[in-house]
Amino acid sequence: MRFESRIAESLIVSGLECGVRAAIIPFAGVADKFGESGILLIWNCSGTAAQTDSGVAVNILIIGASRGLGKAFVEGLGTEGDRVVGVSRRRPEGLRPPAGLALDWIEADLSDPAQAVRQVVSALPERLDVVMCNVGVWEREAFEPSYAFSRCSDQELLDVVQVNIASTILLLKHVLPRMSGAAKPQLFLTGSTSGLSRSGRPEVAFAASKFALSGMADALREEYRAQRLAVTCLQLGYLNTEDDLSVPREQAAERGAGQLIPLHDVVSLARAVLNLSDASFAREIVLPAILDERF
Repeated sequence: MRFESRIAESLIVSGLECGVRAAIIPFAGVADKFGESGILLIWNCSGTAAQTDSGVAVNILIIGASRGLGKAFVEGLGTEGDRVVGVSRRRPEGLRPPAGLALDWIEADLSDPAQAVRQVVSALPERLDVVMCNVGVWEREAFEPSYAFSRCSDQELLDVVQVNIASTILLLKHVLPRMSGAAKPQLFLTGSTSGLSRSGRPEVAFAASKFALSGMADALREEYRAQRLAVTCLQLGYLNTEDDLSVPREQAAERGAGQLIPLHDVVSLARAVLNLSDASFAREIVLPAILDERF
C-alpha cells in the first residue's frame, strides 16, 4: 500500500528498514459504526519482509478484523512474508492482503469473553512480541441524535461493559505472559476520543469503557515495567470506514469535509509507532478529525 503523505512515507520506509516487531491496537474509533471488537497482536517469525532489528520478521494477529479499521490493519500492516491471523465472529469475504502475505482466521465472539479467550489463546504461538487490543462496541443508538441514556436497555449497557472491559482484561491476562522475554514487547490499546475528559459525547457506557482503557494501560505499565513493555493508548476520533485502503488517501480524506479520519492515517500512524526504537514509546496519541470542534 502506497501512502502519499511524504511524512508518512518517510516514517514507513524507515520503519521497514528497521523492522516491525509486534503491537496491539484496540478497535476502531468512535465513529467506526461498522467495526467489530478487535485486538492486533504481532510476534516474531522467520522469513517475513518486515524485519526486526535482529533480522526476524513478524506474524500479526488482529482481533476484530473483519471490517472497518480491523480490515484496514489486515490489508495495510503486513507485508510479503508476514503472517496475519484475523479474529472476528465470522471470516469476511473480499479481503485484499498484500501479495505473499499468509492469512489465517480464528472465529470468536467477544460477547462471551471466557469462550473467546479459550479460542484465541489456543490458536496463538507460544511466543509473542506485540499485542494490539482493538476492542469496541457501543450502545444501539450511539452517535445518533436519538441517543438517550435513559432509553438504553439494561442489557445493552451490560453488553458494552462485557465486551469492551471484561473481554479486554481477560485476553490481556492470558496473552501478555507470552511476551515474556521479547526483545521489544509492545501493546496498543485502541481507545476513542469519547474516553477523554470533556469529550462532549453523551454515550455513557461506551465512554466509560473507553475511559477504562487508560486505567488499564497505567496499571499494565507498572505490572510489566521490568519487562520493558511499551503500552500505547491510541485515542481515535470519528473514522471514515466507508473508504477502505483501496481508495486513494486524498479521496478518502474528502469524505466528511474535515469531520472524518481516513483509515489510511491510522494505519500510517500505527506503523510509525511500531518502528520506534526500544529506547522510547508513545504513551498516548490523540487523533481527532481536523474540524472536530471538541478538540
